Amino acid sequence: MAQDDIAASGIVGTSRRDLGGRPWHRWRRTIALGVVLVGLVGIVLAALAREALLPRSALTVAVPPNPFAPPRPALTQAEEAYARGLWKIHDDVKLSAVRMTFAGLAYKTGEIDRTTLKARVDAARDVYARAEIRARELEPPQSLRRVHADYLAAIRLYRQSAVEMAKLAADGREQHLLAAYPLSETASKKLLEVGDALWPGEYVPN
Repeated sequence: MAQDDIAASGIVGTSRRDLGGRPWHRWRRTIALGVVLVGLVGIVLAALAREALLPRSALTVAVPPNPFAPPRPALTQAEEAYARGLWKIHDDVKLSAVRMTFAGLAYKTGEIDRTTLKARVDAARDVYARAEIRARELEPPQSLRRVHADYLAAIRLYRQSAVEMAKLAADGREQHLLAAYPLSETASKKLLEVGDALWPGEYVPN
């Protein structure tokens, strides 16, 4: 009976550990982080793919999916000028968002170390800081004040996400990656909403 108890105890102990001898709760955290990163990569790539597939022509209004819906009014001269000014900033922001997301993924898969992660995150933080300064210098017309505020909010969320990623590079605690994800996810969704308002069916050339 004692031997059976010892054997059973060994089985239970083994079942709570992975093949590498690590506790099961650490496996669950690893799986959760993987899902988080894959989800964020999907959001970012979906946004890029949508823009890449749009025609590279002048700023116009997209045809609404419902043929019976009233067409969206064309942008005014002031709105179009603002949209073009923001696009130059937007290009840098979205590229840095992609790079920071893939930096987190590369770190998690062991392709880069914490030193390299820090360098990539610091580069993204610099881009976000400059982008916020440039965006604040724009003068949106009254009709686009809310859009402008949303874009600034998205940049701030990216900066907060980068702060969490920097903490990960500093101490290696993966909880920072989990904290960074919802910030970047919300920022990416805000960028999509701004894009729908300013560039609904066209890709604005640089």
